[in-house]
Amino acid sequence: MPLDYSASLHWPEYAIEASLLGLFMLAACSAVVLAEHPASALRRAVPSTLARRAVVAVLMGLTAMALIYSPWGQRSGAHMNPAVTLTFYLLGKVRGPDAAGYILAQFAGGMLGVALARRLLGERVMHESVRCAATRPGRHGLAGALLGELAIAFLMMTMVLHSTSHPATAPFTGVFAGVLVALFITVEAPLSGMSMNPARTLASAVPTRAFRGLWIYFIAPPAAMAAAAALHAGVRGAESIPCCKLQHPDRQPCIFGCRQTSR
Repeated sequence: MPLDYSASLHWPEYAIEASLLGLFMLAACSAVVLAEHPASALRRAVPSTLARRAVVAVLMGLTAMALIYSPWGQRSGAHMNPAVTLTFYLLGKVRGPDAAGYILAQFAGGMLGVALARRLLGERVMHESVRCAATRPGRHGLAGALLGELAIAFLMMTMVLHSTSHPATAPFTGVFAGVLVALFITVEAPLSGMSMNPARTLASAVPTRAFRGLWIYFIAPPAAMAAAAALHAGVRGAESIPCCKLQHPDRQPCIFGCRQTSR
């Protein structure tokens, strides 16, 4: 009798989600050390804060793309973000047990990624100029951070839902996501540090005790992404979204029950 794949717990996918966000956090810490640590050659050679932030933006955008299109990312769907998983759960695209598994794994993976960065990069990653790539309210305070997080989370989820709903653009969703990550880091990071992700923010906040405005990063991304989903569902219907994977591979089982084997 064949296994009812949709009814089982999907531990490999949960482990993949943990690994993907862990790798993203390792890359984020490494990029900020490269750009901002006083001993960095790049920091000494490039006096412009904007230019250095653009370097980090490109590195993290490319990292996001690489993870989304990797075999692991294609298998789990590369959510890497509790707000993304929760949004797809609200849309009825993820079972409750899988949503819980993904979210717990994402928080654990973010923590492990920062712990690995501290192990590999030493005290450089804890320096005041790096602080484990912490996301903190910027020059416009809590209000600016809140508005910034609401805006970027809404735009990111709107793109994901629109792109994945159209066969012509669906294969490029990961590219669009990476471009937005790079753009948001360059433009929005001075407001909130550019998180969009509660697990990503908490992973950096715990070792550095960067807890100011932490509630923003737990409330704004899920709320904004849920609003984007409600708008999309109201205009096109939830059935227009074939699956909640950012990149759907050919001929691979899908735990989300979309019965889609190719684009």
